[in-house]
Amino acid sequence: MAADDSGQFLFSNLAPGTYRLTVQAEGMGTFVNAEIELKAGDYRELPRIVLTVATTKTEVEVTAKSEEVAQAQITLQLEQRVFGVLPNFYTSYLWNAQKLDARQKFRLALHSVLDPTAFAGYGFIAGLQQATDQYPGYHQGAEGYGKRYGAAFANDAIGRIMGSAVYPSLFHQDPRYFYKGTGSKKSRAWYAVSQAFLCRGDNGHREINFSHILGTFTAAGMSNLYHPASDRGIGLTFSTGLIQTAGNAANNVVREFLFKRLTPKVPNYGQAEE
Repeated sequence: MAADDSGQFLFSNLAPGTYRLTVQAEGMGTFVNAEIELKAGDYRELPRIVLTVATTKTEVEVTAKSEEVAQAQITLQLEQRVFGVLPNFYTSYLWNAQKLDARQKFRLALHSVLDPTAFAGYGFIAGLQQATDQYPGYHQGAEGYGKRYGAAFANDAIGRIMGSAVYPSLFHQDPRYFYKGTGSKKSRAWYAVSQAFLCRGDNGHREINFSHILGTFTAAGMSNLYHPASDRGIGLTFSTGLIQTAGNAANNVVREFLFKRLTPKVPNYGQAEE
């Protein structure tokens, strides 16, 4: 039915009875009038009808690429510092963290090696070695301290780059320590120590930690190139490698039981009670 010149609708010649008026328009809400009872000879004029705009439901799906998610998680990890100073970059408090690609593994390793506090650590190690006259072939004095400092830096840099970037990229393994935080103290301690020999693969499965083991002994082997001739040999390689592996296991125990309490910027998802 078409409207008249004034835009109104006229329904004529309706038989007596009960009627209900429904008004619909595309994109507008539906108007339904109450029942109207017409008798013979009745004339009814309805009030002005105004249709509301129909409500719509909009769904927005936000997605991100896996490397973007991983990058965001790394950014949070790089803010993790014990006492707000000492790096705690390699602890992930998100158990199901996104896997890292090779570029991200190298970025994390370089941040660790080149962090200002790392250089202070190399200086402390060199000073301790000088005080105990470790590696006497370096001698004493400023020159001896400088050589010990350079060796400490090389040991850490080679081990970190190889064990946390190169080998993890080749073997598709994750170089991070994944905080457990639940279970008995014994189970958590065993888990922490085991992570010196086991790791998480990029596929999410537990694997032998070839990356860290090979990285440690690669650095130990290469130390023969710059340690004093009197200290070089297979003994240096194995002693250094075993000491580094034991140190990593001990460090994991500290990560599991202490570091979270002392790290101010632990992400919100890592703030659950132990």
